[in-house]
Amino acid sequence: MKEMNQEFDVARHFVSVLEMDDSISPGIAAIKTLLMVLEKTKFDTVQELHTTIQSAVSAMRHTDKPMTSVVSGTELFSRFITLAKFDDKTMDEVRDIMLTRGKMFLTKLLESRNVIAKQAITFINDGCRILTHARSRTVREALILAAQRNKRFHVFITQSAPDHHGKQMADELEKAGIECTIILDTAVGYVMETVDMVLVGAEGVVESGGIINRIGTVTMAICAKEMKKPFYALVESFKFCRLYPLNQRDLPDDYKYNKNNLQNKAKAHPMVDYTPPGYITLLFTDLGILAPSAVSDELIKLYL
Repeated sequence: MKEMNQEFDVARHFVSVLEMDDSISPGIAAIKTLLMVLEKTKFDTVQELHTTIQSAVSAMRHTDKPMTSVVSGTELFSRFITLAKFDDKTMDEVRDIMLTRGKMFLTKLLESRNVIAKQAITFINDGCRILTHARSRTVREALILAAQRNKRFHVFITQSAPDHHGKQMADELEKAGIECTIILDTAVGYVMETVDMVLVGAEGVVESGGIINRIGTVTMAICAKEMKKPFYALVESFKFCRLYPLNQRDLPDDYKYNKNNLQNKAKAHPMVDYTPPGYITLLFTDLGILAPSAVSDELIKLYL
């Protein structure tokens, strides 16, 4: 296999993409990084290309960024760019085709949030009170779009320990003219009886229709179910992953812990948890509004 340009560091590029653009998810950053790998690497065979992509994904998985959407997004990306017929093509032509398909794939993904936001705002009414968790970029876009459509509502946002992303979410929403209240993570039960709905994002959607998301999401979902409040997840389809956890222990360690904590899991704070499908009312996705039970069918279509 020919060596990749030695000046190109996959992990460093991946991290720098995220640092330069805070609006994109790790999955999108990973796909942008793979496109750069394709541009900077020469291949003699398609097998070499696959091996190089796998090595690049492995390098990104060793960073301290959230991995759930990186794994699902890069799997779908790899599948999509290799669907074309390459029998009578030179390797330069194959690479050009893959780059073209990869850029098409990325463009479609970048439109996903807007598609989801348009679906979600139909459920947001004037005067409603919404509870959200931490800082979901997809939820943020939906709420800002609703405000731009002259809908008036109030948003309760959890602080989201340990890094307190809720404060950042509140600042961004308030700049858009949306009234917000930051609450303690432990105040979810107290606030739940006063809200009309819960909106959360997700780092991944598993085969059962459950979601992997910021730690504390499952607590919020259980509380919403008990108090008969709708619990909606807003998530892009590239985060659909071929995983079927039955409980929290079934989540892969590199999904739950960042690189620095993997060596000391007994004392580490998990960054995500698993919310079973029974606690989720609907999933708003770029494939449409889905019941959790519909996710397995959509996954089959994505990987056919």
